[in-house]
Amino acid sequence: MRNRTGAVIALAALAMLAAGCSSAAPPAASSSPSPAATPSATAVSQPTVSPGTATVPAASASPSASPAGTPTLGQLAGDFAHGQGFGQVKPSEIFNGGDPTGLVTHIAWSSWGGSQATATGTAEYVGPNQSVAQGTEESATVVAFDLGTCDGKYMYQAVEWYFPQHNQAFNANTYENVCTGSYVGSP
Repeated sequence: MRNRTGAVIALAALAMLAAGCSSAAPPAASSSPSPAATPSATAVSQPTVSPGTATVPAASASPSASPAGTPTLGQLAGDFAHGQGFGQVKPSEIFNGGDPTGLVTHIAWSSWGGSQATATGTAEYVGPNQSVAQGTEESATVVAFDLGTCDGKYMYQAVEWYFPQHNQAFNANTYENVCTGSYVGSP
């Protein structure tokens, strides 16, 4: 059975070889004790550990930042430049910046990261022959789709919400293009 320290050193050596390094300088001596001395193969920020304290580097506060390989819901652009939820991972609210029918709240995502992401939320439903003032808040299904790269960022480039209880269904030809910030098709 291999011990844990040996495995860590072996993995660090493999990482250095993969990065093109043939040797590494020994770790610098420290006057404070360290829980475990592990050689570093890269210049990535690591948590600093000293007796009784630990500091971790701060994460980026940018709204478009997302974990590696995790798509965002579009970006703030075009007609949606002053919206909400765009450029985020699994936003709990989406607002396209228009009238109340462009707002979905209390969004609970049941999937994220596949070819389509689906959720339920609450949105303003306006029926046939009704004005926005006559709309009611109802449960809506949200679908984010057209997964790809836009402006160098990995994202769902389209989103649509609809009301199945009113016999509406997902329609990939009518949506908000959240890459360019424009509407596509007509309801």
